[in-house]
Order: sequence, then structure tokens, then C-alpha cells
Amino acid sequence: METVVSGIRPTGNLHLGNYFGAIKNFIRMQEENNCYFFIADYHSLTTHPTPENLHGNVKQVLAEYLATGLDPEKATIYIQSDVPEVIELYLLLNMNAYLGELERVTSFKEKVRKQPENVNAGLLTYPTLMAADVIIHKAAKVPVGKDQEQNLEMMRTFARRFNRMYKEDYFPIPSAYNFGEALVKIPGLDGSGKMGKSEGEGNAIFLNDEPKVLQKKIMRAVTDAGPTEMDQEKPEAIENLFTLMKVVSTPDTLEHFDDLYNKCEIRYGDFKKQLAEDMLKFTTPFRERIRDIYSNTDYLRKVAAQGAEKARESASKTIKEVREIIGFRQF
Repeated sequence: METVVSGIRPTGNLHLGNYFGAIKNFIRMQEENNCYFFIADYHSLTTHPTPENLHGNVKQVLAEYLATGLDPEKATIYIQSDVPEVIELYLLLNMNAYLGELERVTSFKEKVRKQPENVNAGLLTYPTLMAADVIIHKAAKVPVGKDQEQNLEMMRTFARRFNRMYKEDYFPIPSAYNFGEALVKIPGLDGSGKMGKSEGEGNAIFLNDEPKVLQKKIMRAVTDAGPTEMDQEKPEAIENLFTLMKVVSTPDTLEHFDDLYNKCEIRYGDFKKQLAEDMLKFTTPFRERIRDIYSNTDYLRKVAAQGAEKARESASKTIKEVREIIGFRQF
């Protein structure tokens, strides 16, 4: 059984893309692996959230993790800041991380371009903290998206460098978790690209969206004037909506509207109403479970404490051994 580590920043609610792109696979992973799923609240400090927002977002994401099917009896689910050993390893890895390699990270350069008024040390050393999160549990695998491949390579670099510098084959070299199938890419509602919080609230369908909010988002989704030729190729914006219908509607519903499109008889208003209805049926159980779990503070406290205990047991063992390897020894 391999150890797998994955985290999510508490920057808002989980959306449909999160569910199909990662969480659905996490649910399967927890059955087959020794999994650590953490809420990366230290990482979120690079954007300077208020204390109220930080705590509320952590609570929301924890409730949503649990509501979507992650099981604290099968996996270790914890909050990053509950495991201070991570920060000690982060410090130790930073001592052997070089300015030039950190400045070349694509995500750092992108942040510098987009937010020149907030280029902090946390952004620069983001890959080092990510590496500490993973290798502190001596993980063999880490699920990463295409945009995180460089950060995975940095984790591998830091693990190899530690092993080489201290002449000890201590840290496993983590590799990407292979889900064994193509991940479902959930498009946004803006007519292009993937669903995501960074593209705006109206682009994403969140698992806890209220019915009226969800319906309004879908009815405002980008469309065109309609097909003008039989069986013509769908433009990206329309194909995106059909992709959403494919994941929440029945096959015969999808086939019905696909036929109407191919015959140039589709009415986008009817199509969107059906999509909104089916989307509501899909998200309602999630929304209700999220609300119930979020209101049960005692249960959330118990899950967080249980996860912290299990995560710290693993992390403290690693730190004890790392300190010994480096040369920190008691007289």
C-alpha cells in the first residue's frame, strides 16, 4: 500500500471541477492507499486573508471534503497548521533551496506578473513548502494537475538533494499519481477554459450553490446564435455546456438535445432549463450534506483532532530522523 499526499487551499467553496477533477478520485484512492489529505491553510497566507475568512474557509473546505465522501476512518484528513513539524521541514529544505531555481518556477513568475504589489517570500518558497507537505510523510505518490507538474519536479529535486547532501537514501522520490484513466475536465460557464474560482464566481458551479444562484449562472452561460448547418461542429462555448450535461444528465437527455442541435432545431433556453434542473438534482445531496456537517462543529472538531494526531505521528517520526541525519543531536 503506497502513501499518497494531497492538499487543497482553503480559498473558497469546492466546485464541480474540483469534484470530478480530484475528489472523485480521492475517494477511490483512500480505498487503495495510505492517504493524507490536508487543508493547506499555511499556503493561503500568501494572499493575506483576514483571520475570520481564514478560519471560515478552513471549516467550509473540511465540511465539503467530508460531504463529498472522504472518510476520516479510511484516510488521514487534517489541517496543515495543526502539524508544526511541516514548518520545521520547510525551514530545513529552504536551507538547501537556491534563489535562482525558485525564481524560475513558472507559477512564481506568473504571480509576479499579476500581483507585483505582493511578491512575498512565501510565494517564492511555495514549492519548498509543497515539498515539505509531501515528503514529511515519505509519500511515494502525489496527485497533481498539469499546472503543478513543475512543483512536483521541485519536490523530487529537494528530496534527491537531501539524500545526496547527507549521503543517506532517506526520502522516497515522489512521482505523479496515475489515476489509470483520463481525468474529466469540467469546463466553466464563460465559454472557454476550465471551471475555476480564479476565473470568477459566475464561471464555476459550486457544490453548495443555492438553487436560484445555480439556475441564474446556467441561464447566463455563454451561447451563440445557434447552428446554421446540419451536423455542424459545436463551437467551444456550446461544447462546454454539452460536457456539463454529459456529467449530470441521463444519456437519453443528452442524446435528445444533441439531435436537436444537429438538426438546427435546438432552443438554448430549453436546453439551459433542462441543464439547470439536472444540475440541481446532482448538487442538492452535496449541498444538504455540506450544510449538515458544517453546522456540526463538534464533529468537525473531532475529525480535525483525529487527523492532526495521525498526521503528527507520521511527521514527528520523520523530523526526529531528519534532525539526527543533519546532525542535531542532544548532548
